[in-house]
Amino acid sequence: MLLPHPSASSRRVHDTATDSSGDDRAALLGDMPEWDLSDLYPGIESPELTADLERVEAACKDFAAAYEGKLATFDGAALAKALADYEAIDRTLGRVMSFAGLLYYQNTADPERAKFMGDMQTRVTVITQPLVFFTLELNRLEEEKLEAGLAECAELRAYQPWLGRLRAMRPHQLSDELEKFLHDQSQVGATAWNRLFDETMAGLSFEVEGEDEPLGLEATLNLLSDPDRERRRAGGQALATVLAENLRLFTLLTNTLSKEKEIEDTWRKMPSPEYGRHLANDVEPEVVDALRQAVQAACPRISHRYYAMKAKWLGLERLEYWDRNAPLPETDDRVVPWTEARATVLDAYTGFSPKMAELAEPFFDKGWIDAAVKPGKAPGAFAHPTVTDVHPYVMLNYLGKTRDVMTLAHELGHGVHQRLAAGQGELLSRTPLTLAETASVFGEMLTFRKLLAAEADPAKRKSLLAAKTEDMINTVIRQIAFYEFERRVHAARREGELTAEKLGEIWMAVQAESLGPAVNLGEGYETFWAYIPHFIHSPFYVYAYAFGDGLVNALYAVYEQGGEGFQEKYFEMLAAGGSKHHKELLAPFGLDASDPAFWDKGLSLMESFIDELEAMG
Repeated sequence: MLLPHPSASSRRVHDTATDSSGDDRAALLGDMPEWDLSDLYPGIESPELTADLERVEAACKDFAAAYEGKLATFDGAALAKALADYEAIDRTLGRVMSFAGLLYYQNTADPERAKFMGDMQTRVTVITQPLVFFTLELNRLEEEKLEAGLAECAELRAYQPWLGRLRAMRPHQLSDELEKFLHDQSQVGATAWNRLFDETMAGLSFEVEGEDEPLGLEATLNLLSDPDRERRRAGGQALATVLAENLRLFTLLTNTLSKEKEIEDTWRKMPSPEYGRHLANDVEPEVVDALRQAVQAACPRISHRYYAMKAKWLGLERLEYWDRNAPLPETDDRVVPWTEARATVLDAYTGFSPKMAELAEPFFDKGWIDAAVKPGKAPGAFAHPTVTDVHPYVMLNYLGKTRDVMTLAHELGHGVHQRLAAGQGELLSRTPLTLAETASVFGEMLTFRKLLAAEADPAKRKSLLAAKTEDMINTVIRQIAFYEFERRVHAARREGELTAEKLGEIWMAVQAESLGPAVNLGEGYETFWAYIPHFIHSPFYVYAYAFGDGLVNALYAVYEQGGEGFQEKYFEMLAAGGSKHHKELLAPFGLDASDPAFWDKGLSLMESFIDELEAMG
């Protein structure tokens, strides 16, 4: 029942994006696929959608009549039957909300689509009100009662991992009345604020010096990676100007949502603002803290060092914030046609295993990818799993840069993962965010290695290696900096309302720590926290990127060592979905993320890339 915003999928947002440069670029890119959402529903007014809504509304009422107040009397088989019925309802509602959300993200500026999504959110909230009791009653079951049911019924044991994660919330569960109130109130709480943020961002217009017409957010962000320094400067300053003009709204959004979270966390007795995210991710707080500390300690060795090298390569004493993602002079700036991007990624996947390419191919041929930049389309990229009896959908904003090819590889990795995990059923196919990044980052690494191996020109090899290093810095160093920003913001909010100036101070302090003295964070950059959607949609989501990158770097090292049966074990790991804990999933590879030294393996790979770049001069 989740919408395809970052909490349900992967949206990659850094300080770079894509642009729209007119007909010439479109011709070079060639025809690109667009979503065919008819596998979900034929349309907004379709009889199939109407019938599903009516059927699931009756099913929710019947479910409550059959099970409410009775779970404590059930044996294992009866509990398993109740879970199967709950899962069937969840699948139908997931189909409805996936359709509404994907339709909306195709064009967030379309009032009809926005109204439809809002109406569906309200309708589904009302429909599911009778279900609120179910997880509450499951959590009130005595441990001995549940253990007896699990021992006697194999069908119930299949749900054991999901029950374990649910029951981890037992100490934080509120009364039935309060839980029902929060359920009903959600449609005018965070959900409404999220929508306001999305529609505001989609409607922003940036007057960029030297551009003939105003640009949207995607196009303006893209200027930060333009080869022309003046265009980068103009883009950076336009971003700062427009974000500053809207800072009052973004400050209100941040204050409201962080306070709302504080209130709920206080009622639920959460020990820290980020604790609920750790529970949802099925990861121990100490594991995340070890990751955070390892990354922060590595900043001088990685990001500080890299940006000092980059300033010299560009002939600058220091990088301005708009120079951080500048391409090297040797960068191949040609437009990569869509057909070439497809072939590159599928070839890389085939090189690992033909099975991986076979799982990815339908995305290109069956309308499972929406690739082109279009007016009103949501920024960034994501893969949304929809429901287990349909298939995932991938959204891109593809404009032919090498980074866009990598993003395609990344999101297709999610798609492959989601297809494999679907066999676990609706409740257990949902992989915790920390593990959800595994297949995406792995697919990206396969594609990078293929491109690097095929490049004979030393200058272009250096450019490729630098681009990959920057991407890893954005994925690990930057995302942990984002996480640290959130930690400090939520802590400060508990002391009182935050001004835009205070938010800017926290942002600048964290960015200076992560980027180092070689990057000048000049006037205007203090506003850049405002456009990061993760802070609004999914508090504390961002560490999942760093977790996934570090995990994959360690996993890829095992692959390169040529361990027997790696591919088979890899597919088994993906097919497990959310049915196993990260410790159990990594054990076949001899890896353990709870070992503090684990994260140093991934960070050492980044350091080795920087060593190699340094040797190239």
